Amino acid sequence: MLRFLGYLLLLTLLLYGTLYLLHARYGTAVVHPLAPYVLGYYAALTTATYWFTARLVRANPDNFMVAYFGSMLMRLLLSAGLVVLYLYTGGAHEGKGRYAFLGVFFVGYFLYSGFEVWSVLSNLRPFSKPGEITK
Repeated sequence: MLRFLGYLLLLTLLLYGTLYLLHARYGTAVVHPLAPYVLGYYAALTTATYWFTARLVRANPDNFMVAYFGSMLMRLLLSAGLVVLYLYTGGAHEGKGRYAFLGVFFVGYFLYSGFEVWSVLSNLRPFSKPGEITK
C-alpha cells in the first residue's frame, strides 16, 4: 500500500504542477478555479477505492473481480453525482467556465482511473505463471 500511495502522491504532484503552469500561462480560460479541489477529490477517491478493494480481497481473495469492479462502480457513481451536483448548484450558468470545469473533471477521472488500472495490473504480474492459459 505504501508503494501505491507513493506513486499516487507523485502523480498528484505532477498534475498539480501541470495545473499551476497552465494557470500561470492561460489563466481561468483553461484552468477552472476549482481544479485543485478536483485533483484532491480524485486523490482521495483513488485512495478510498484502493483501500476498499484491498480490504475486500484480504477478506476473500477469490472475490477480486467483484471487489475491483465494485470499486470502479463506486468511483463512477460518485464522480457522476459530483458533476450533477456542480451543474445543479449553478455551474451550468457559468458559460465557458463550465467547459473548463468539465474538461478538468473528466481528464482527471481518466488519468486517475488509468493510474488505478496500471497499479492493479502491475501488482497482478507476480501472481501469473509463465505459459499459463486460463479458460
